[in-house]
Amino acid sequence: MRTKPSPLPQFTRTLIAAACALGCFSATAASIVVTSRDAPGVGFNDPTPVEPVGGNMGTTLGQQRMNVYRHVADIWEANLDSPVTITVSAAWEALTCTESSATLGSASAWNIWHDFPNSKPGTWYPQALANKLAGTNLSASTPDDGSGFGNVDIKTQFNVNLGNPGCLTGNRFYLGLDGNAGSNVNFVATLLHELGHGLGFAATGVNSSTGQRINSAGTAWSDTGLPGVWEAYMYDNSTQKRWLDMTPAERKASAINPLKLAWTGTNAVTGATLLKPLSVVKTATPVPGGAGSYDFNPSPFGRAIVTPSTLGALAVIAAQPGEAGPGCDPFNAANRAAVLGKVPVISRGGCTFALKVKNAQDAGAVGALLANNAAGALVPGGSDATVTIPSAGITMADGVALKAAVAAALPYGTRGKPGVVTATMAADPARVAGADSYGRPLLYTPNPLVGGSSVSHWDVTASPNLLMEPSINSDLTKTLVPPKDLTVPLLKDLGW
Repeated sequence: MRTKPSPLPQFTRTLIAAACALGCFSATAASIVVTSRDAPGVGFNDPTPVEPVGGNMGTTLGQQRMNVYRHVADIWEANLDSPVTITVSAAWEALTCTESSATLGSASAWNIWHDFPNSKPGTWYPQALANKLAGTNLSASTPDDGSGFGNVDIKTQFNVNLGNPGCLTGNRFYLGLDGNAGSNVNFVATLLHELGHGLGFAATGVNSSTGQRINSAGTAWSDTGLPGVWEAYMYDNSTQKRWLDMTPAERKASAINPLKLAWTGTNAVTGATLLKPLSVVKTATPVPGGAGSYDFNPSPFGRAIVTPSTLGALAVIAAQPGEAGPGCDPFNAANRAAVLGKVPVISRGGCTFALKVKNAQDAGAVGALLANNAAGALVPGGSDATVTIPSAGITMADGVALKAAVAAALPYGTRGKPGVVTATMAADPARVAGADSYGRPLLYTPNPLVGGSSVSHWDVTASPNLLMEPSINSDLTKTLVPPKDLTVPLLKDLGW
């Protein structure tokens, strides 16, 4: 076993023979063991008394945290089979956070392997999956490196300070098992998601920012490194190539090619029939040939968008002196007049999506469209129970087009009544939300790259929302298979 330089995690490889071939053992439910590395009084050992919540009957904060881990591990055990115990090293640590943002936590495969029994030759695998395929614990003979997690399958860490003053103050992990998190962070869904990464839902062995792969020794990124098991199923519709067959430069470009990178594994493609027709904003305008259709993703706050339905006449707001971003301050008289009874198109940036929509609502708007400030789809996040109007996210390009359409329509009105662009919400039955034209689910490839998120998640355009999107949405369930989710089908494509 070798320890690798940053940013590489710890990786190993082996050529030792497994006790038997894959066909030598029958499928068996997985067993997951969670081991705490927290110090006394911290994390899982926190003795702070708490009341039972949402089916979690722990009486201390530490007990409730471990109860969630065990609950989530049980869900994963029921969805996987492996003859080898899956090991998870878990801790609660002081991660980066401020009053307005925080690192919730993370999980990853701590060791990866290549060229073991029943593997594809010259291909990196995460350890839990490698152990399952080999039928033996590949790190069993490797002593721990002193860290306490040097030979485990998955390493996790979550922010012990979340909700404390200065760390998303008041916005804590919800430790109930029933999903009723409200404005807090649903820890069950978050942990289900992160353990999914540790089990293999990640582009193992490839650097999406450079397109390079880890070399066979596991010591550095290289133009000639070994591919990960993911790469055979990643297909770019622009180049018509799998990542397996690309150069590093081509992989780097594909990672920021929005809505073009599809997953081709049979199980996930078959399961993708759960995805709904794509939701679109359709516009009517007096400008000849000016009508259009624009993809949207609904916000998780405010009144739900019904399709088909009329949203209203579109409006544009002007920049206000001193504001952090468009729509971040209460609207001035001019902007109030512009949006009264209408639907402003507001660009992203400077403050939360919910605040922008609340300010529009307070000014008399009947809805809002939130335009991205970078390439790619936008799914607004956040919450505000006082927001009652509907809103949705659109791409930066569509935001520019809609603002231009509003301006172009003005001369086409009557005396004293400028021309307007009217928006309706509809579904496009010819297209699937979160899939390409062949029905293959799309991976998340925004431009610019989002480190730690790009490529290793489903795209945010998927509807219904999927567990392994880059955000934890409020409507997620604990079901990991169709007709609710595509997490397990993708893992089955890898060999689980």
